Amino acid sequence: MRIATYPGTFDPVTNGHIDIILRGTEIFDKVIVTVARNTNKTTLFSTEERLELLRKSLSEFPNVEVVSFSGLVVDHARSVGAVAILRGLRALSDFEYEFQMALMNRKLAEEVKTVFLMPNEKYTYLNSSIIRHLSEFGSDVSEFVPGVVQDALKLKFKK
Repeated sequence: MRIATYPGTFDPVTNGHIDIILRGTEIFDKVIVTVARNTNKTTLFSTEERLELLRKSLSEFPNVEVVSFSGLVVDHARSVGAVAILRGLRALSDFEYEFQMALMNRKLAEEVKTVFLMPNEKYTYLNSSIIRHLSEFGSDVSEFVPGVVQDALKLKFKK
């Protein structure tokens, strides 16, 4: 079985993330969506909340698993038997950072490949920070996130 891991903060998960996950399931037998537990980052949703939102958003996809981790992505990839790390590239601005990370990951774990996927063009401008900002001011984000995420955002930003 060819397994890929798709790590991220997912604060919150967007339709752009889901697009990358679904593209990954077309290439790999299983995609493990991996929520980063990073104590240096302040998130709107707790790790447990992000895991739950992802699980609910991806429940109809049997070859997708949702877990969390802390530490190096390559160590996590090895621990779950992943042959690849999926990364989404929305724009050229993503490329430099992602390229550096891919080279470092290759140095640390040559057997784990980094696979870059581009989302559908309708998601190229979309990221979690924009969704949080729009939600904070009461904007409708239903076009950009699963319904369960929109509901959770409304609860966080009750006005």
